Amino acid sequence: MTAYSIKAQSRDLQGKKVRKLREQDLIPAVLYGHDLKNQNLSVKKSEFIKVFSKAGESNLVDLQVGEGKPVKTLIHDLQYDPRNSEVIHVDFYQIREDEKIKTRVRLEFINEAPAVKELGGVLVKNYDEIEIECLPKDLETIGVIKVDLSVLKTFNDAIHIKDLILPKEIKVLASPDEAVAMVTEVKEEKIVEEVKPIEEIEVVKKEKAGEEAETEVKEEKGAVQNKK
Repeated sequence: MTAYSIKAQSRDLQGKKVRKLREQDLIPAVLYGHDLKNQNLSVKKSEFIKVFSKAGESNLVDLQVGEGKPVKTLIHDLQYDPRNSEVIHVDFYQIREDEKIKTRVRLEFINEAPAVKELGGVLVKNYDEIEIECLPKDLETIGVIKVDLSVLKTFNDAIHIKDLILPKEIKVLASPDEAVAMVTEVKEEKIVEEVKPIEEIEVVKKEKAGEEAETEVKEEKGAVQNKK
């Protein structure tokens, strides 16, 4: 038995008729796999949400259909209602014990990067999860992959795919030199004041001088007229 399990029932309703299932708080589902005929199923919404919140798409789930024997599956290809983001359909992929599987494993970032705390940098994460390949039995030993940010002491430091600590049985399907996380320096924007050319300044001075002279002339004319 795996750490997670869920029960399902066979269903006959298909197409638009599955709305009736959703009205009963059931989620339409399908079970498929190699050399396996697709089975149309339904699962209780509350039970599925509870299991999926912990297992995600990277942990094995024991799926029991009716009174049958539980089979090991991975949760794949969820469909969501665009109006409320609720799950409206789910696929269960039945695995084989002797066949390698490809799945995605979540990264858990732990500790604080000194380059952020002491140098005021910004943490950049290029991956939240990575794709791996392994046998089902090896998948059960992973859970999540922890990434220790305490090694990021300067802006030149980076954590790469090849730096992740994983069992040797796990193959990561990404380039070893891909950066997972790093800290970048915050560059301050300098405000440059616009400097007017000397020619423009001279023109402005002349214009102001002309305005002042014109004002003086008008004042003199006004004084003469008042005397009269």
